[in-house]
Amino acid sequence: VQLQASGGGEVQAGASLRLACAASGQTLSSNVMGWFRQAPGKEREFVAAISWSGSITYYAESVKGRFTISRDDAKDTVYLQMDSLKPEDTAVYFCAADKRRRTTYSEYYYKTRSLYDYWGQGTLVTVSS
Repeated sequence: VQLQASGGGEVQAGASLRLACAASGQTLSSNVMGWFRQAPGKEREFVAAISWSGSITYYAESVKGRFTISRDDAKDTVYLQMDSLKPEDTAVYFCAADKRRRTTYSEYYYKTRSLYDYWGQGTLVTVSS
């Protein structure tokens, strides 16, 4: 399984970006998908996750109300719409997938890196003030 993240770039504060994560090698249309980010000198942190059915989403408090995760299973792609970007959103963004299909978890597990088995290469988002 390969995850290809795209859509990163350099924008000014207040702008929007949409990240995409396309799966290949195996369909992930029935798998939990997530986005994490890692800023320079910091640990990788949870950003957003979506259940295998798409009916449940979770967000980090720092992005709640500004970011939206969604999935298009026909395209085997997960998106992260990022609005009202702030300089503190600057990071490399990684998409990730759980290898188990049609599995539901408690909120805690969606937000932990250990749940995810497949990781993309990351896409850089830079927000200037």
